[in-house]
Amino acid sequence: MVFATNMVALGILGLSKGDFTVIWQPVAKGLPGRETLVYLCAFISLASGVGLVWQRTAAIAARVLLLWFLLWLLLLRLPAFARGFTVNVYWPMCQTAVMLAAAWVLYNWFATKWDKQRLGFAASENGLRIARVLYGLALIPFGLSHFTYLKQTAVLVPAWLPWHVAWACLTGATFIAAGVAVIVGICARLAAALSTLQMGLFLLLVWIPKVAEGSMTAFQWGEAVVTWALTSAGWVMTDSYRGTPWLARRENALF
Repeated sequence: MVFATNMVALGILGLSKGDFTVIWQPVAKGLPGRETLVYLCAFISLASGVGLVWQRTAAIAARVLLLWFLLWLLLLRLPAFARGFTVNVYWPMCQTAVMLAAAWVLYNWFATKWDKQRLGFAASENGLRIARVLYGLALIPFGLSHFTYLKQTAVLVPAWLPWHVAWACLTGATFIAAGVAVIVGICARLAAALSTLQMGLFLLLVWIPKVAEGSMTAFQWGEAVVTWALTSAGWVMTDSYRGTPWLARRENALF
């Protein structure tokens, strides 16, 4: 429900702005059919979010989201690496990977008999493992960026907390550790839960107070929306481990 609500809100925001919401950005200004893609992204977000709520349409909605995020990753994010491994390249790719991983989990949950017969690899335990590895891989650059942009990250730590640089380093290290744990399948449920909690705390302790102060820049508004979206996706990923022991070892690894 949280993820569905997030997608609905992103769809409404995209339609009202007439532009890509931050979860789809960046998109080159000169991309052919860019304006059409703006409204297509908004419509898919809105329709899929609504569709996830209803049992009869949940499988279709999850299927559409999985396909759309996968195409976005393959056609718009991966080719950007030809320009180099910079934050403007890997950060959007990791955002897309997290959203794709959540959509893949939902698809796995809601898969119908048709999906299991024709798309068995995606709608199976193997597909779920790939989704988890995608999520883990995305967390590692999130953590590395805390060290690459240490000064900028430390500034965001709430003023009432001491040792701002230490907190920036700690949160970066925990993202990396969580990503590795999810990939190798050691304490993966705990790692997914703690990474989601950390993203949620960023929203609660960093962005919501700034919203209350009325001091948000356009960039910060975008970061708040992304944090909200990634937290909802992380929650879905965490829930994919339901029934798995918190300290399970290698039970959910890809190999």
